[in-house]
Amino acid sequence: MAVIESLAAVRERIAAAAQKVGRDPSEISVLPVSKFHSVDAMRELMEAGITLFGENRLQELADKRKQLPEARFAMIGHVQRNKVRLVVDHVAELHSLSSVRLAAALHHRLLDEGRRLPVLIQINTSDEPQKSGIAPQDAVGFARSIQDYSGLYVQGLMTMAVQSPDPDEVASCFVRLREVQADLRDQVPDLHWDELSMGMSGDFELAIEHGATMVRIGTALFGPRPTTDG
Repeated sequence: MAVIESLAAVRERIAAAAQKVGRDPSEISVLPVSKFHSVDAMRELMEAGITLFGENRLQELADKRKQLPEARFAMIGHVQRNKVRLVVDHVAELHSLSSVRLAAALHHRLLDEGRRLPVLIQINTSDEPQKSGIAPQDAVGFARSIQDYSGLYVQGLMTMAVQSPDPDEVASCFVRLREVQADLRDQVPDLHWDELSMGMSGDFELAIEHGATMVRIGTALFGPRPTTDG
């Protein structure tokens, strides 16, 4: 299936999931996850109106931006503090913020560059030690510690649900993110918490039922991901 046809199919599924719970499908955006996928496929999506792509690795993001200068890129993978320059130079949005030290370093460099960076705070709703992200119970403290970093424009939250065949277990991660969002709206009202990036190719319909405003779609758009850079 061509990537344009895949996009149409994904949008139909988004609409059905939204209508199931009385939501407007236009409230939900698709973030194509283009890791290891070709710029030709990305160009096809751009012709269909997609302008923002998600990448897990900074170097691949920077390389693709050179090939697609008209595209915008969101970094959705873990970022080390020594990669601040790459983020500021190439990233339009950061969806995986989970370090105060990284936030501080980004803030100062962004001020030097005279720009602000939209960010989502990553929350580890599955309590899996191998995953990045702030623990739900630490989210308010983390938000308070970065709320004066004017170089960062906090727009909401991101999470990766547990990989499980049990939909209730997966859904519990989405419910937990909504609970964190409610706490943050109440206790850190000076920042913005409207965006909820949750749900991927295998679980995005469930995420939409629980309030996702952005779904990160790779395989359902591009097909199986190559296992190596080649």
